[in-house]
This record gives sequence, C-alpha cells and structure tokens, in this order.
Amino acid sequence: MALYYNLGKKLLNSLKNIFISSASDEKDLSDLDELNLFCGMLVEAASIDGTIHNEEIDKIKTSLVEIFEENEENIEKTLEECLKKANQPNSIYFYTSKINKSFDEAKKINLLEVLWQIVLADGKIHDFESNLIRRLAGLLYISDVNCGNAKKNALNKIKKQ
Repeated sequence: MALYYNLGKKLLNSLKNIFISSASDEKDLSDLDELNLFCGMLVEAASIDGTIHNEEIDKIKTSLVEIFEENEENIEKTLEECLKKANQPNSIYFYTSKINKSFDEAKKINLLEVLWQIVLADGKIHDFESNLIRRLAGLLYISDVNCGNAKKNALNKIKKQ
C-alpha cells in the first residue's frame, strides 16, 4: 500500500511541476515587448546566411533606435540578448506567432522593410536571406506585393545613405 502511495505522490508532484513551469513560461512570454520581438526577428534574418556581419549589427542598432526611439544602451542590451538566442530551433516560428498577435499590418510591413535593409546591408542578397524574407512574409500574412514594396523602399533608403 505504501508503494502505491509513494508512486501516487510522485505522480502528483510531477504534474504539479509541469503546471508550475508552464505557468511561469506564460508569464515570461507576456513580458516580451515589441522591441524584443522586432530585434529578435532582425537578428534571425541577419544570421540566416551563417554569419552576422558588423554592417548588419550596425543597421539593426540604428533601425531600432529610429523606430523605437530608445536610448542606445537599452538597444544594445536587447540586441545582446537576442544574439545569444539566435538560431535556436523554432525561433522564427516563436517570433512570428508573437508578432502576429501584437503587430498590426503596418508594423509587419515596416518590419519587412527593415529586414530587407539588414539583408542588403552587406551588399549581397544570399538565397538563404531572400528565401527567409519570403517565408516570413507568408508567416506574417503579408502579400507578395507588399513584400516587394518593402524591398523597393529598403533599396531607396540605402541609396539615399
């Protein structure tokens, strides 16, 4: 009888731990703000070709400062956190699901435009990068026309610099 009692107690404790950890995960996810989501997606795009170039990091920083009007110290801290998490399995799906819940279409298109600027920052468009942006546009429910317009806007901004 004591054996069944101990097994039952262990089972209940295991279930309790599962619910406690999933509740804390939900709390952690709610703490993510737009800056973290935006930055995380930009880092994912920059790292898709296997290397994050200094030009790409600089472009991410300046874009985030312009868009969010945050001080550089906060941007650098957020960027460092996102760089540590880069290329984790399913990170793209994690970010896109959160972005779909919290961004309107205009913010998503703005994100794609900045992504194109990051991709174009090193002067080359790798197949991995253009494929990623097409996938992201699909995951974010952005039309091909709007994605193409975002690319044109990004090219125009780069030419003006």
